[in-house]
Amino acid sequence: MKHFIYLTLANRLVIIVFVVGLIGAGLASFRNLPVDAFPDVTPALVQVFVETEGLAPEEVERYVTFPVEVAMNGLPHLKQIRSTSNFGLSVVNIYFEDGTDIYFARQLVGERLQLAREEIPEGFGDPEMGPITTGLGQILFFFVADETGQRDLREIREAQDWIIKYNLQTVPGVTEVLSLGGEEKQYQVLVQPEALLRYGVTISDVADAISANNANAGAQTIVRNDELLVVRSVGLASNIDDIESIVVKVEDGTPAYVRDVAEVRLGGAPRQGLAVRDGRGETVAGLVLKLIDTNTSTVIEDVKARLAEINAQLPEGLAVVPYYDQSVLVAKCIETVTKALVEGIVLVSLVLLVFLGAVRPSLVVALSIPFCIAFTFLAMNVLGISANLMSMGGLAIAIGLLVDGSIVIVENIDRLLKQGHWRESKREIVARAAAEVMRPVSFALIIIIVVFIPLFTLQGVEGKTFRPLAYTLALAMLGSLIFAVLATPVGAELLIKRPKVAAEGASSHHETWLVRRLLGGYRPLVTYFVHHRRTAIALAVAMLVIGGLVLPRLGSEFVPRLHEGDLLVRVTMAPSISLEEARDTITRFEKRLMASFPEVTRVVSRVGRGEVGAHADPINNAEAFVALRPEEEWTSAETADALYARMAEAFADFPGAQFNFTQPIAAAVDELLTGTRAQLAVKLFGPDADVLQAKSAELEAIVRGIEGASDVQRDQLSGAPQLRIVIDRNAIARYGLNVDDVQAVVSAAVGGREAGQVFEEVRRFDIVIRYVEKSRATPEAIREIIVRTPRGEIVPLSQLAVIEEVIGPRQVTRENSQRFAAVQANVRGRDIGSFVAEGKRLVAQELELPPGYFVEWGGQFELQEEANARFAVVIPLTLGLIFFLLFVNFGSLKSAALIMLNIPLALVGGIVALWITGQNLSVPASVGFIALFGIAVGNGMVLVTYLDQLVREGRSIDEASIEGGCLRFRPVLMTAAAAMIGLVPLLFATGTGSEVQRPLATVVVGGLITATMLTLVIIPSIYKWFAVEQDEEEAATGSPAAPGQPEAEGREEAVAQTAM
Repeated sequence: MKHFIYLTLANRLVIIVFVVGLIGAGLASFRNLPVDAFPDVTPALVQVFVETEGLAPEEVERYVTFPVEVAMNGLPHLKQIRSTSNFGLSVVNIYFEDGTDIYFARQLVGERLQLAREEIPEGFGDPEMGPITTGLGQILFFFVADETGQRDLREIREAQDWIIKYNLQTVPGVTEVLSLGGEEKQYQVLVQPEALLRYGVTISDVADAISANNANAGAQTIVRNDELLVVRSVGLASNIDDIESIVVKVEDGTPAYVRDVAEVRLGGAPRQGLAVRDGRGETVAGLVLKLIDTNTSTVIEDVKARLAEINAQLPEGLAVVPYYDQSVLVAKCIETVTKALVEGIVLVSLVLLVFLGAVRPSLVVALSIPFCIAFTFLAMNVLGISANLMSMGGLAIAIGLLVDGSIVIVENIDRLLKQGHWRESKREIVARAAAEVMRPVSFALIIIIVVFIPLFTLQGVEGKTFRPLAYTLALAMLGSLIFAVLATPVGAELLIKRPKVAAEGASSHHETWLVRRLLGGYRPLVTYFVHHRRTAIALAVAMLVIGGLVLPRLGSEFVPRLHEGDLLVRVTMAPSISLEEARDTITRFEKRLMASFPEVTRVVSRVGRGEVGAHADPINNAEAFVALRPEEEWTSAETADALYARMAEAFADFPGAQFNFTQPIAAAVDELLTGTRAQLAVKLFGPDADVLQAKSAELEAIVRGIEGASDVQRDQLSGAPQLRIVIDRNAIARYGLNVDDVQAVVSAAVGGREAGQVFEEVRRFDIVIRYVEKSRATPEAIREIIVRTPRGEIVPLSQLAVIEEVIGPRQVTRENSQRFAAVQANVRGRDIGSFVAEGKRLVAQELELPPGYFVEWGGQFELQEEANARFAVVIPLTLGLIFFLLFVNFGSLKSAALIMLNIPLALVGGIVALWITGQNLSVPASVGFIALFGIAVGNGMVLVTYLDQLVREGRSIDEASIEGGCLRFRPVLMTAAAAMIGLVPLLFATGTGSEVQRPLATVVVGGLITATMLTLVIIPSIYKWFAVEQDEEEAATGSPAAPGQPEAEGREEAVAQTAM
């Protein structure tokens, strides 16, 4: 090792160029890094949507959803299938195992969809895959404002669909733009039943006539005078007059036109959703979805630039107004970790200056920070890791650790330079001092890197969340190792001055005032414990007992909620509510919300569903996006959780609606991961819808009675009124009719039938034929719909079918081919683990289920259970790796075991720190414990290595324990203090995303406090029982002084110096 260090010192210009060049490359890489708010935890998912015109939920399930589910069974890497069948829409979510390439998955699904199409009855819809996006793909929401107030919703929607959406979809990285609200323009042919009777035609005759008289045709070409002429026949209808002039029937030379039997006008298509804004009524909104694996910030910037161009093209008075911009959340998250990073650098630099007492040694150590950060950015760019809350958080956490190796090396060089040794040159002292500690320093840094390797094996949400953090922390520590080995000796030789006046064995008062005072208190303490080893053991046991008593008092949760800065309110209304009444209910809610809470700046709500591709809600469900002022301007509450609770309380008695307060990204990700938009979902599985409805009501009552339950709602499986038309087969047989003949008339008269399109340049609008509203708006009118028999007879529908009003299902939800009903809730004021434990006990006691019915607890709790199972494997694996590396370094089981004793006491510190700060045991805390394993053993390695060397030089065990502890007091304390102080900004951060980082930082800081105590007090005290005999040491290493171990030269002087 000493020869290697001589080599680096001899080529210091090369090392300097390498360091400067890497820092420059790292800064350039940072500018090219993709930037996101949070790692995308969405599973490998392909969504299949099928629009089924007018079908009830039970028919959608039977004829559409089930064939799609069956076709998808048996796909490679298939994990789960979850589906929802609503009125007119089937949504099937096909989940694949983590790591499955999304384009490969879509290819597999696309191939199987052909099988599904063959099983779905004709006319019941065509299955299509959803956009290639994720739960974090909803990057920008906007509404279209009409400043003139003179345009109707149809005109605004037309501008949205054919100008705004059309242009936004050309932006690179945008996979889909979905429209919501307003009215889609249609050419509506409203047929008068009386006129049909008068002219002896049917609604099908009208539709066929319009279809036959609305087309262009090509007739190839002709040649005239050596010129080629294209022959084309133009017969497209281009306006209302053209449609009205189409002939339906000619009798005795007299034509009957469309205008004679129907009114043709512009209108809006039937809709299953709308949008309202700020309590002012309806609006037109849009949702931009980004392509998977694209740079969020870049795509949003390009979308905003295109929106500026679009606003200049829109008709006067129209403007696109964004109301949700994910780049704001991205900026807030990056600001949180960047601020912590900068503050950590400053604080760590101050710690170095205080302990080293001079600017030059501190500067050498501090230079490792920009080098490691630049190295990490360069590696992130190569590995394709985005800059987000977790990856940048890993850097912020590592700040105090990056200097560990350099601290120990520089401290040793600084100490030996100040001790004298004028027989040696400065380079010789630097090389010798670096070589003495290089091996334990290198192994300590390698251990910190290695402990994060098991984190790369994590799967699911916790793996996707914390793998970027593990990558950046491990990469930063690798950079720290490279800097410590290559650059620290060079920097020390260049920057640290040798004292001008000193003699061999000069005074040891080169320590700073603070270190001398601390060392003055430490020496008698360690001396006492070395001479009273049982007291040291009692202290360690007492700490373990405290940890054991505190651990059961900790709550548990999956991951603390990231406060996004805005709210999403889920609203559930009566299953039988009409779209218009739902609109009025949400408008009243918006007005009351804005009047009651001054923190609210804007509310835009979606009622029902918009274009297929993102939402599948029935019209009795709504989502209100609530924009909030900055938190420092709030007056109703001081924290986000308190504001949610205040709002939930304020709307607990709101008539006709139930509310669930969550956040936009959290809701989208929760729904894709667990099928619910709340923290907790209790799923009741069973075959019969009526039993599910009854038992889910009992389950809801149980959950609602548990302390901490908030926003409790259950799926509304039934309660949707239906007008059921049951064909009388005997009756239609008498008239020579088929079931299809009757149903075709009913479908066209009530629901409408498409009969082509009208083209306005590139814009196209459907022509839809149906009865006038008064002839189809009531059950009585529907009973009078006329059906013409093959013999020309006219028969009312009431003579061919039984028409009755019944109550049917609102929606049908399935998971892995089984029906289920879910009760969802948010948990406030307690941890989710104890909430579920109490809930399971109460359900087992109070809910009696028939055979074939069972309950599963899902949502965040399900994810927490999966994470715990994985950590049960990862943590023992990590401990095993650490022990193996310690054994490789020391060649002794006893030395490795002595250092491993650091870990239990470090755990105690982390557990107590969580309890004191009122935090729960969560996935971030577990990751913090894993990081703590590596950090805790580092200082122990440096100390035990030195104690072994003193014993080898002939010192007694007690003398070696005391003098070794005192000599390594400053570097051990410096490294621990730097690591802890570097995490202080994350402990006290209040920005967006700090909630996720805080448990990890708390565990590491608390653990380092107790681990440092163990290193400095307990290890010297019990070292006697773990010391390796000289002959055993030589047998293990092969020589009295193994390569890389400190040389004996000058050791007596150093020890004597410390003893003074």
